[in-house]
Amino acid sequence: MALSAGTRRTVACLLVGLGALLLVAAIMIPTYTVSRLAKTPLDLEITTVATNVQGAPSEVLDSKSLTSPTGSAKVDTNVPLFSQRFLTVEDPANASEMTIQAGQTLRRTDKQGDTGLLTATLDRVTIDRKDGMPVDSVDGGPNGAVGATVDKKGDTVMDPVQHTGLQYRFPIGTEKKAYPYFDLNVRKTFDINFVEETEINDMKVYHFQQTVPVTDLSTVVNSPTNKLALPAEKWGVEGGETPVTMTRWYTNTRDVWVEPKTGTVIKGGEHVQQFYARSADKPEVTVLNASLIFDENTVESQISVAKENIDKLSLFGRTVPIAFGIIGAIALIAGIVFGVLGGGNGNGGTPVRRVTPAPAPAGGPRPDPFADAPTQQIDIGKTQQIDMDKRP
Repeated sequence: MALSAGTRRTVACLLVGLGALLLVAAIMIPTYTVSRLAKTPLDLEITTVATNVQGAPSEVLDSKSLTSPTGSAKVDTNVPLFSQRFLTVEDPANASEMTIQAGQTLRRTDKQGDTGLLTATLDRVTIDRKDGMPVDSVDGGPNGAVGATVDKKGDTVMDPVQHTGLQYRFPIGTEKKAYPYFDLNVRKTFDINFVEETEINDMKVYHFQQTVPVTDLSTVVNSPTNKLALPAEKWGVEGGETPVTMTRWYTNTRDVWVEPKTGTVIKGGEHVQQFYARSADKPEVTVLNASLIFDENTVESQISVAKENIDKLSLFGRTVPIAFGIIGAIALIAGIVFGVLGGGNGNGGTPVRRVTPAPAPAGGPRPDPFADAPTQQIDIGKTQQIDMDKRP
């Protein structure tokens, strides 16, 4: 059944309105929705594992040799190492900020229990969910805390520490440039520089590298092990029983591979060096010399996290807007065409009624249908006389 003109106009208006709405949505979704999605998720719970780089030196000081009554300091070689970091999101966390807590341990796996534990740290910092940078605390104090020592009860002592660079994530939309990066061991920030664009398991990543200069750890953490006075022979230097004070020094070369769209760290590695010495430029007793790299399971897990976030950004940043744009354009064009065709006098339009004039008498002219009817003449005098005659 053909549609009436009014119905056609209604359908046309609906199609035009729907098309315009979808086109506006196609424009707004990438700018509004994606900006809300392009943030570090609040449900993060990530475990990363790093182990020895195959073929690289792995030297660790045997701490018991420093306290033994005889012999000098002993450094073990080819030590199997296992570094683990467990990261969670804690309060406070909201739409723009999140607090990250990361516990990290370094163990030698050739020894059991506490005898194999080399270092343990706990770190807390509040960061911006989009650019990954630490945010200032509300009360104006340090925006984080680091625990590297324990008290008499065995509880971690958290020292307030101001964090000033990236650590656990890079910005959404990482660029090929240098970024400030916070080193937890020296509690300072140094640039981490862009090296190259490469691929890890078919995923595009940006490679960054940071060099932490040799630093006196006794100026960072007030720990007895960061400055020791022992007999010279214990250090393996000349002097016999003469006490010699040595400081613990630290340096690191850090490599990080980042998926740029999401800022996810896909792979990380460090060449860590710690040593005792009387001056920074002359190492005397090695404490730790090892190269560590994320294991394959960690890399694959981080790739999965990155892909999941990439898919979310792609869905709302590309797929949905394109679909809405195409459907909106079709609806808009269909509405305009439907409205134009519905405005004519086709089969579905309202018929126009025409008045057909009466036929003219045979042999005479056709009367004018718009002419006035003839006026009837009334004789008033005769009318009055008739009225008089009717009286009794």
